[in-house]
Amino acid sequence: MMTEKIDDTNKQRLNKVIAMSGITSRRKADELISLGRVMINNRVETRVGVKVNIDTDSIVVDGKALSKVQKNIYLILNKPFGYVSTLNDPEGRPIIIDLLKDIKQRLFPVGRLDFDSQGLIILTNDGQLAYRLMHPKFHIPRTYKVIISGDLSKESISNIENGIVIDNVVTHKARVKIIKKEQDRSTVRITIFEGRSREIRRMFEVLGHKTIKLVRIGYGNLVLGDLKVGRFRQITEPELKALKTLVGLH
Repeated sequence: MMTEKIDDTNKQRLNKVIAMSGITSRRKADELISLGRVMINNRVETRVGVKVNIDTDSIVVDGKALSKVQKNIYLILNKPFGYVSTLNDPEGRPIIIDLLKDIKQRLFPVGRLDFDSQGLIILTNDGQLAYRLMHPKFHIPRTYKVIISGDLSKESISNIENGIVIDNVVTHKARVKIIKKEQDRSTVRITIFEGRSREIRRMFEVLGHKTIKLVRIGYGNLVLGDLKVGRFRQITEPELKALKTLVGLH
């Protein structure tokens, strides 16, 4: 499958790169640069605002080379039906990493989607952000479009919104809206705030409805939009800023 082109410039402000290496703060890095104590590709660099390529440029501070800084990558993938959202599968089924042919860095999925589910999944190498997006205490919304068998009653909607007992545990409150009703099925938009295994399918099952199709269309502030099945794109800077704010990283 085709993939979206990923920006490969990897350029960052020099003071940020020095700070990311753990040597000192950005402000102190500016002082080191101004004093001529920083070299880029064997040349002294005194321009505070200069940008460097973290993949190719050699950076030396006070005679000591910086370790390579790993660039954080943030992607949205529209997971197809029939893929598992893990890094490997003992059964030999297709894995979502197979869809990221142009990405060299090792990325990890944020949460999972079942083999028989589709939709938005976040992939990143930013462990801190991934942890907060998945942990129940941060109460991050996940929104799904679900087609179920039968007619979803007002009573069932109320049960879902107020919590259903599954395996002796009450599910968190959810938001539910019926999008469309047909003779033998209903299309529903549901937002939950935890990521228990097959939670949505099991909730509908308890209420007597079979899940025919499930697509995740939103995670936090991110939306799937018109991203085609099997394709991925970078999370934009405004999206990333809002996402980090949502989990308290800004």
